[in-house]
Order: sequence, then structure tokens, then C-alpha cells
Amino acid sequence: MSELPDGLVEFLAEAGWAGADIDPIPGDASFRRYFRIHRVGDSGADRAMLMHAPPPHEDPAPFLHVAHWLTGHGMRAPAIMAEHAAEGWVLLEDFGNDRMRDWLDLHPESETAAYEGAIDALVELHSKPAGPFHPYDMEVYQREAGVFTEWYCPAMGLSVDEAGYCAAWDEALGPMIPRQQPGVTVLRDYHAENIMLLGDPASGAAQGLIDFQDALVGHPAYDLVSLLQDARRDVSPELERAMLDRYLSAVDIGAEFEADYARLGAQRNAKIVGIFTRLYKRDGKPRYLELIPRVWEAMERDLAHPALAPVALWFDSNIPQALRDELGGKVA
Repeated sequence: MSELPDGLVEFLAEAGWAGADIDPIPGDASFRRYFRIHRVGDSGADRAMLMHAPPPHEDPAPFLHVAHWLTGHGMRAPAIMAEHAAEGWVLLEDFGNDRMRDWLDLHPESETAAYEGAIDALVELHSKPAGPFHPYDMEVYQREAGVFTEWYCPAMGLSVDEAGYCAAWDEALGPMIPRQQPGVTVLRDYHAENIMLLGDPASGAAQGLIDFQDALVGHPAYDLVSLLQDARRDVSPELERAMLDRYLSAVDIGAEFEADYARLGAQRNAKIVGIFTRLYKRDGKPRYLELIPRVWEAMERDLAHPALAPVALWFDSNIPQALRDELGGKVA
């Protein structure tokens, strides 16, 4: 018990889980830790997940804020069973171990059904009024896109026009901003590693949402891009197209939606290239390097859309296609 954080046993006792078994879950987060909690009561075996995100390095309040909103609006986020945010404790529903990505590694025949369920969850989320979250506005888009020139370009020894980069994104994203109103809840990291399968997707079982603490109010295409241009898992162009069509058949959306999808795809993928480079250069995590070529390829496809002409021109001027082909998304 000495390896457990101070206050854990007391928090569980206050939550009504005194005497429960506590199993730490390995992870590489610096300050956030997870534990699987088991107990046997009159109604049989019971389990929960315990998160410890202690201040000042962590703050569970944003997670709790979004989780309460999602569950209050019928979405399948984990139920909060007990909380003490000031000390970083959250006891929540245990969704098990079946992440969508892991399940599909073992059950590739379930790919279409799993993605259909993920699309249907977005359709449901987007049918709700936007949550009480900050806006996904131009300032945020620019700050995120800027991670590319801040980290990737220096890592590759590239001297680029940063002011022109910002201007290109203003021009490309500007027409989209009015179409975000009134906006939908954007989870921001909605992909196969952050979707929990609560049963066989072929049976239509529910899918659980995790890692949503950074939710904003923005464009409905963003989480579609996150899901269908996954940085960590190959999604074929055919599956991407089929799932886009599934979404479009279920919603009343404007004619510019697919152009906005490309805009947000390019923006998100540029950001991810920068973030993965930063994780390598600053944080010493080289495993992210092998993911960059997939993200780069998706970014190139997005840049080919006419809506991205200003950004594509910047790339052609600052990182010409021949050089991009040579680099292939690799980081020195």
C-alpha cells in the first residue's frame, strides 16, 4: 500500500468503497495516475476507475466539467461516482479495456461497424445544443497551426516565412468561421484510441467517450477529421469516404462542409506534425516520429483541395513539393 498516493484509501472510504482492491494501471503520464478498483458486495462484483490528477501539475476540473455535460445530455461518457477535485481525485465508471483501435487489431472484420457507431455518436452529439465551453476561434486555430513552424521547421533546418504562414491560414480559414455558428461541442481528440467499445460493434453496442477535457465549441467537421484522418491508425480513403457519406446523410449541412473538412484536416494535421516533433525534440519521445508520415500524407491530400490554395501556395514557396517528397514527413 506504500506505493499508493496519500489520501487514496481515505477518498475511497468516503466514496463508499472502503476495503476495495486497488490495482495501479501502468502509464507514462508524469503526474496523472489511474487505478482499477474492485469490490464484491451484496449485489455481486463491482468495479470502477480511479483517476488521480493532483494539483498543481494537473487539474481534473475541466474533465469533470465536460463529463457532467456529456452525461447530462445523454452521451456515453463515464459516469462520475465520486469526486474531490481540489485533491485531484475522481472515481468514475470503468469502461473496460476494449479501445476501438485495439479491438480492430484483433477483429478487423468489425471495422465498418465500429466506425459507423463512431459516426452515429457524432451525429447524436451534434444534434445537441453546444456545451458551455470556450469557442474554437481563429486565435486557437492559429496557435495550433503555429506549432508546425515553431517545432517542425526548425527541426528540419527550414527557414520559413512565419508571417506569411499565419496570413495563409487567415485567408483559408476565414470563410469557415461564420459557418461555425452556433457551433457544436468539439471533443478535439476523437479517434480510435479514445473510443471505448462497450460490446461488439456489430451488435450496435454503445461506444464510450474518453479524453474530452479540452472540449471547445466549433465546427462539426473537426471531430470527423480527427476520426477519419487518424494520426495513429490507417483509415483507407474508401472508408473515409463511406463514413463521410454516412454523416452527411444524417445531418442537414451546408454545401461548403467538405471544403471545411479539408480546411480543418490541413490545420489539424499541420498541428499534429508540430506536436509530434515537439514530443521528440523536447520530451524525448521518439516513438511519435513513426506516426508523422501518415499525418503528413493526410495533410498533403487536404492541401490539394481548392479551399486550401493559400496554404498550399505557402508550402510550395517555403517547402517545395520536391523537398516535401524527399523529406516524406521524416524528422531529423
